[in-house]
Amino acid sequence: MFDSSAPIGIFDSGIGGMTVASAVTRLLPQENTIYFGDTAHLPYGDKSTAAIQAYSIKICNMLLQQNCKLILIACNSASAAAYELVREYVGSKAKVMNVIDPVVDYIKEHYEGKTIGLIGTKQTVLSNVYKKKVDAIGKNIHLKSLATPLLAPMIEEGFFDNNISESIIASYLSDASLSDIEALILGCTHYPLIKNQISNFYMESVEILDTSEIVANSLRAWLEQHYLVNEKGAGKRAFYVSDYTLSFEQSTNIFFGRQIQLEHYPLWE
Repeated sequence: MFDSSAPIGIFDSGIGGMTVASAVTRLLPQENTIYFGDTAHLPYGDKSTAAIQAYSIKICNMLLQQNCKLILIACNSASAAAYELVREYVGSKAKVMNVIDPVVDYIKEHYEGKTIGLIGTKQTVLSNVYKKKVDAIGKNIHLKSLATPLLAPMIEEGFFDNNISESIIASYLSDASLSDIEALILGCTHYPLIKNQISNFYMESVEILDTSEIVANSLRAWLEQHYLVNEKGAGKRAFYVSDYTLSFEQSTNIFFGRQIQLEHYPLWE
């Protein structure tokens, strides 16, 4: 049985998973969390499946050494490419969650018979993982997908909430493959950072699904179901990166509203 005071491990290729990590800490402020940003290999969206799997296993090794009770793959590309392998590798040592299944469960409950759009990295979209899972629901949900590979690196470089990002976002969302959708899945954990611009493009006629909130609620529900909520925790936060970057440090400070100490943890040494 897991120790309820053990930390939650969260990892992503860069800052995108911070949207999930911050949602988790808002919802469960007493939980101890360890965040790993694989900044040496970002973005994952244009990496091969084999490479993402190798990175993910290395990161999970580190998180298991920290005795995490739950490991959250806070990256759609890694969730699509490595979740099954990671879950098998981790076994009974920790619970493993991805950011795709909670969203599919949410869609199942709220969008029967609807047409939904999905934007994400090439890895996520080309894996077809969302379509396979949505089709398996059997709720007559029509999913339209579009790879939007410029968005994650744009966000990593700080180009959001300006004219450059607005032009790129508008170019993608105007694509005919996303016509007549009633809701849009932000299929990359970076994308909540441009949620307002996406909403403005649609003039609020399309519901924008913030996957970070959906995943955080699913994580809390699992902890509650298994009596693993850390009721008396101090909410300690630790942040590791595979390659130190000033932009990542600045981003963590913005997400968590205070100075964050990053610890360098190279994956291949």
